[in-house]
Amino acid sequence: MALLEVKELKKYFGDTEVLKSVSFSMERGEVLAIIGSSGSGKTTLLRCLNFLETANSGSIRVGEHLLFDGDDPAFKSSSRIRRNRLFFGLVFQSFNLFPQYTVLGNLTLAARLSAKDQTKITGEHESIDEINNRAYALLERVGLSHKCDAYPCELSGGQQQRVAIARALMLTPDILCFDEPTSALDPELTKEVLRVIRGLKSGDNTMIVVTHEMEFARNVADKIIFMANGIIEEIGTPEAIFEHPQSPILQSFLNNALN
Repeated sequence: MALLEVKELKKYFGDTEVLKSVSFSMERGEVLAIIGSSGSGKTTLLRCLNFLETANSGSIRVGEHLLFDGDDPAFKSSSRIRRNRLFFGLVFQSFNLFPQYTVLGNLTLAARLSAKDQTKITGEHESIDEINNRAYALLERVGLSHKCDAYPCELSGGQQQRVAIARALMLTPDILCFDEPTSALDPELTKEVLRVIRGLKSGDNTMIVVTHEMEFARNVADKIIFMANGIIEEIGTPEAIFEHPQSPILQSFLNNALN
């Protein structure tokens, strides 16, 4: 069974259809890169998957869990949407760290709130020490254990994005999503962040990366989706997409992006 199944997802903003019956699937441990020109629907698709936007129709399934069915109004309730977001972690292009909290505080805030909710439901919860120890381990993983007491304003852009990645991993999401994670960074910091994302690629991490970094998509992704005008224009392996593009639109896009 695929870990993620998206079927005929549609999204309108007013009378404009931004996503036009988008369907794809992913296996556990895969890295999917989504590429395309601005306005192609890439970020809207990612926001619908993370339930920051609600699709108008279609379905989203993670493993055995049906998270969204556009034909059933019950799937659009705020309580269900909050639960569904736990299946996904999202790293924004603008970091979105809480400026009033330290690096450690940014990592542990959501986990502490989640622990309180879990206590109400089951009577059991993860201790503060356990939460902190997980945070320290993730900061070590992204090379920032020495910055746990720093505030976001004291960090470089690349460091802030690495903190954002660690924060997204704190809630152990089934699928980790990145929305143009390097678009706000200069070339040197871009390399720093892409190195961390590349290091996350393993059988345990399933990732979707909306990116304009073609070499990263070519070298790290297992599968690439090229979007244009709200549809999946082409989908395939990096070799198929970059070496043997079939769509004239994709051929034109790559010609502009790589030259």
